[in-house]
Amino acid sequence: MTTFFTEVRQTLVPRNEVKHGPLPPLLVAMTLVTGLVDAFSYLVLGHVFVANMTGNVVFLAFALAGASGFSILASLMALGSFILGSLTGGILGSRLGQHRGHLLSIAAALQTLLLCAAAVLAALSGNPVTAGYRYGLIIVLGIVMGLQNATARKLAVPDLTTTVLTLTIVGIGADSRLAGGSGSKSGRRLIAVAAMFVGALIGSLLIFHVSIFFPLVSALIVMASVAVTTHVLLKGDPAWISAS
Repeated sequence: MTTFFTEVRQTLVPRNEVKHGPLPPLLVAMTLVTGLVDAFSYLVLGHVFVANMTGNVVFLAFALAGASGFSILASLMALGSFILGSLTGGILGSRLGQHRGHLLSIAAALQTLLLCAAAVLAALSGNPVTAGYRYGLIIVLGIVMGLQNATARKLAVPDLTTTVLTLTIVGIGADSRLAGGSGSKSGRRLIAVAAMFVGALIGSLLIFHVSIFFPLVSALIVMASVAVTTHVLLKGDPAWISAS
């Protein structure tokens, strides 16, 4: 139990962390953004995710089989936009990957600009969202999440992918001492799960009780905070920026 709470503390408030520095809490914040954005995409834009590509592959199969409520075009656009965002993140990673502070700062700034555009589209779209705005939002948000996933992959902080939780949840059981492993690191992994859950819960509540516009505004504020915080923290050439 002591180890569990130590892992939670080190993830949220790193102290004397040389290898990854402040990256864990920043990536937790980005995981919260994923929950907010996917709540918006699924509940407002129809049966489509902009971060969870496993779900979109399954939704595409449902649509091809003729299931009602699923769109072939929406699923394909989400997949294509996510790939485009991943490509952008890959290019940034290849050019800035040796300086993780610059990589995260620039990627988060780009995501902030795209989320700002998405928030404007959502504000103009009305409720329910018309087809033109729907596809525009899918494209913009898919690029945001693809960029985020590629960036997190390049930063390579264990168990903090920000958009994918399947292997994180598997690791809680499969790596546990009960299963003969060396320890599941359940503290950090459960923080990641909780961050996405809280983001999705807040996003859903905002959609149902306030406005469809507010989950994207919340995601925008969080992402802008990540960009600014990273820019401030990388001054002075700290050790974590080049940790492999």
